Amino acid sequence: MNKKIVFITGCSTGIGRALCEEFHKCGFHVIATARHLESLKDLRAKGMVTHALDVNNKNQIAQVIKEVTDQKKRIDILVNNAGYALMGPSIEIPANELILQFQTNVFAALYITQKIAPIMKEQGNGLILNIGSVSGITTTPFSGAYCASKAALHSFSDALRMELSIFGINVITVQPGGIQSQFGESAKALVTRILKPQSWYCSMNDSIKLRANTSQDKATPADEFAKKLVKSIMVKEPPPIIRIGKMSTIMPLLKKIVPTRTLDKVFKKKFNLIQMK
Repeated sequence: MNKKIVFITGCSTGIGRALCEEFHKCGFHVIATARHLESLKDLRAKGMVTHALDVNNKNQIAQVIKEVTDQKKRIDILVNNAGYALMGPSIEIPANELILQFQTNVFAALYITQKIAPIMKEQGNGLILNIGSVSGITTTPFSGAYCASKAALHSFSDALRMELSIFGINVITVQPGGIQSQFGESAKALVTRILKPQSWYCSMNDSIKLRANTSQDKATPADEFAKKLVKSIMVKEPPPIIRIGKMSTIMPLLKKIVPTRTLDKVFKKKFNLIQMK
């Protein structure tokens, strides 16, 4: 039996890299992609196929998918993992930054799906994993852009799950909690870029950076997350939504059962949002 082909985006660090390692251990043929090919050299050394891929470059997406299908003739699993977290006060996020957040976290995933789904339809089967976040369910201060992008990805994923099922293509929304990665450091760097000296929130700089790094406090190791996720999908009927990692079940539960005003107070206190006089 031929090895199944899994195509993964955003493999330089964190969840993407850990999934490459786990799928490889489980006998899959891994196609690992990232913007910078150099970041994947150790994966190539282990026998994985690597490609440079900027998910916001449509020409590059088409070229890489063509190369993979020319060589492997099929793609069994697509993991839309590439993305990042834009943190900062919603009212002060520049339009170009907001557009890039949605281009990377939402539109790129949908575009890649549009390119790979026909291959899966021709095969008669396939599996698409869209890596969302519990942040797409429970919004917290100073992460409006990121939370909104993940909520949008969840909605697209829900629609795709129903629309593609008739062609034998299964779509799963993965909603991780806090997973060990460079997520926090990358998000804090963006905060520094966005928060200007004239910002309404300059006095809350530490609180905004706290939000950027919250997911990394006692976070679930990425390899543990990957092992649980791959095991979860290797069953006859995997669940449509999978939540793994720190706070991955608690945060959605809070959103469901705690009154909105009460939850607002909890988050405002945590992130030092005190009424200005």
